[in-house]
Amino acid sequence: MEHGSIITQARREDALVLTKQGLVSKSSPKKPRGRNIFKALFCCFRAQHVGQSGSCTELAAYKEEANIIAKSDLLQCLQYQFYQIPGTCLLPEVTEEDQGRICVVIDLDETLVHSSFKPINNADFIVPVEIEGTTHQVYVLKRPYVDEFLRRMGELFECVLFTASLAKYADPVTDLLDRCGVFRARLFRESCVFHQGCYVKDLSRLGRDLRKTLILDNSPASYIFHPENAVPVQSWFDDMADTELLNLIPIFEELSGADDVYTSLGQLRAP
Repeated sequence: MEHGSIITQARREDALVLTKQGLVSKSSPKKPRGRNIFKALFCCFRAQHVGQSGSCTELAAYKEEANIIAKSDLLQCLQYQFYQIPGTCLLPEVTEEDQGRICVVIDLDETLVHSSFKPINNADFIVPVEIEGTTHQVYVLKRPYVDEFLRRMGELFECVLFTASLAKYADPVTDLLDRCGVFRARLFRESCVFHQGCYVKDLSRLGRDLRKTLILDNSPASYIFHPENAVPVQSWFDDMADTELLNLIPIFEELSGADDVYTSLGQLRAP
């Protein structure tokens, strides 16, 4: 499986153009540091406690501890403290139609489509995107069986598009891709958490029960906060013989009836 960015150099120069323009952004393949999220959360709660107590001794101890914590970790701390505020969920309330359904978060680039600034003869869509006052044509290829896959997903799940790309590119592409209105909501780069150089899709911010939430993404860095909720998918660029999405349909059909995705995914991963 490919780990990360929009990807391998020589054959993928067109993808790198998109990355440089900042339109399409896949998460970095860098591995997370040893400090885990629970320690970051503890840092936040400690800071909150110190502010309330007003104790000089506690304040001095906190400052000393803070001095040895990397700035990135402190930023992560503040982000997670903010996310605990009620009303900051990324998704609206579940509709009556989707009550009881599992929520599936689905990536766009290299999962459902591949896009390029270079002309592609067999492009499924050509999307104009304005960059610094100039309109550029983005050529988009649909992954084989994407229509069948999305149609079935819409029948079984509450589907949410979540991409680290900018909305001015991803929104019109999704308009053309999702003619049947499978996606109940769309989330873009601003909804990601920028963590250690990666745009991470933090499922805890969605406002859904994590035991009833799945993510389909080609980049493991995108779901490093919740790998146990992930259904990995191979990155796709232009192989028209690819059957990955078709092969995933029966897997998701099985998962759709799960009471707890952790148990069901554990069983599927077992040798």
